[in-house]
Amino acid sequence: MVAMPDRTGESEALTSALRSLEEAFLIGVPGTIEVWLVRHADCYRGMTAHEDPPLSEAGRDQARRLAERVNRVGYDVVLSSPLRRAHETALAITDQLSIDTRLVEMGTAVADGHIQFIEPPEQVVGRMRASVDDAVASRPGGRVIMVGHGVAIFQYLADLLGLQFGALRLFPYFTCVNIVRALGDRRMVGTLADVAHLEASSG
Repeated sequence: MVAMPDRTGESEALTSALRSLEEAFLIGVPGTIEVWLVRHADCYRGMTAHEDPPLSEAGRDQARRLAERVNRVGYDVVLSSPLRRAHETALAITDQLSIDTRLVEMGTAVADGHIQFIEPPEQVVGRMRASVDDAVASRPGGRVIMVGHGVAIFQYLADLLGLQFGALRLFPYFTCVNIVRALGDRRMVGTLADVAHLEASSG
C-alpha cells in the first residue's frame, strides 16, 4: 500500500490564504457594516402623475416582499430619498425612518422621447458617497438600509468598482438589493441587483 503524502500543511496554508482574501473583502470581519442600497419599487405601471408618482399596485407588492426580506434579517436604520416612490418603499419596512435628500435620482430631462442625464456623474457619486459615509460613520457594525434610485445607486457602485458608468451592464430592477460592506474608510461591493425576494413565493 502506497502511503499518501501528508499535505496538512498545504491545506492549512490554503485555508489561511482564503480567509485572508475574505477579510480583504470585509467578509466576516468584526465591525463591518452592511449598507443595502435599494432601488424603489415600481411606480410606472398605470402612472397618471408624472411629477413624484406614488407606487403602483405592483410596486406595493414589491415593497411588501422587500420588507419581509429586510425584517427577516434585521436592520439598524432605514434612510430614504424624499421622492414619493422611494419613501413609500421605505415605509413598507418601517415608519421609523430618516429622509436624506442626497439619495435622490440623478438629474434628468426628457427630450424627443429620450431620457437625458443632466447632472454631472461626479456630482452624483459625491453626494451618494457622502450619504453612505455619514450613515456608517457612527455605527460599529450592523445593517443600514438606504432606499433610493437606480441610476444614482449604480453611478456610486460603478465608481466603487473602478468602472465608468455604463460599463456595469446590469439593470437595477425595482427593489433590487445592492450590498456594500463598510469598515472605516474601506468599501467593498458584495451584492449587485439582487431581487431574490421577488422571485420567492409570497406564501
